[in-house]
Amino acid sequence: MKPASFEYHAPADAEEAVALLADLGDEAKAIAGGQSLVPMLALRLASFGHLVDLRRLDGLRGIEHRDGALRIGATTTQATVQRSQEVRAAVPLLARATPLIGHFQIRSRGTVGGSLAHADAAAEYPAVALALDAELQTLSVRGPRTVPAARFFTGMWSTALDEDELLTAVVFPVWRRPCGFAVEEFARRSGDFALAGAAVAVGLDPGGRIDRCAIALFGLGPAPCRAEAAQTALIGSEPAEEKADDIADLALSALDSVPSDLHGSAGYRKRVGAAMVARAWRRAVREAVHG
Repeated sequence: MKPASFEYHAPADAEEAVALLADLGDEAKAIAGGQSLVPMLALRLASFGHLVDLRRLDGLRGIEHRDGALRIGATTTQATVQRSQEVRAAVPLLARATPLIGHFQIRSRGTVGGSLAHADAAAEYPAVALALDAELQTLSVRGPRTVPAARFFTGMWSTALDEDELLTAVVFPVWRRPCGFAVEEFARRSGDFALAGAAVAVGLDPGGRIDRCAIALFGLGPAPCRAEAAQTALIGSEPAEEKADDIADLALSALDSVPSDLHGSAGYRKRVGAAMVARAWRRAVREAVHG
């Protein structure tokens, strides 16, 4: 199929882009890499009268350290993130999640901001942003604002972005060491969206006990979520790999909206999700303890 007709716009900077979004209203949609939007347009699952292309906006690209955090511009490609030594050193969880996204052709055009703004419940980047308490920077004609990841993902393919608002960057805090990170997911085939996955981050205090912990689940509901009960229970405890199965059970226990479809029942997804949490927990703890 072919997409419905639309008018194409190529603004020169972010201010022009948000002015277009404000003027055109809900008939307009921003497009960067297009790896999620173009298939939806082609299948006519979505239709817009205007597309605002962000590819000329050089100010929205790049990776830089700022005030103890790593800022990544929204139109930075996933392939750039995958190649970046800065990302590997400062935000290991993001670096490890990136190769799991689709195939290299998708990562060469897909963007960081596109994945976050699209907010697919089975996508890796939203779960990583949520696990690491990232902050998402936006711009509209009313000015810039910052939205914590915990408030950004509001439901299936929906976010806290207003219709006339543009995602400009995401800022990841850099965790102090010792800490460990892991992301695990299960998909039918390499490159497919995950049936279930988990992103885990563990930080230790000087005495070797857990003083910071994040467990983010994806593919198990309408939006990525944190396993709050499991995280709270782990603070102050010793980082033990043998606790992995109990931690996984606790992490999944609060889920009440696990999808059931032709790819798997809700019960199957929960069992797979628990296995992914346990596997990610073991890897993260091993790294935190042994470096």
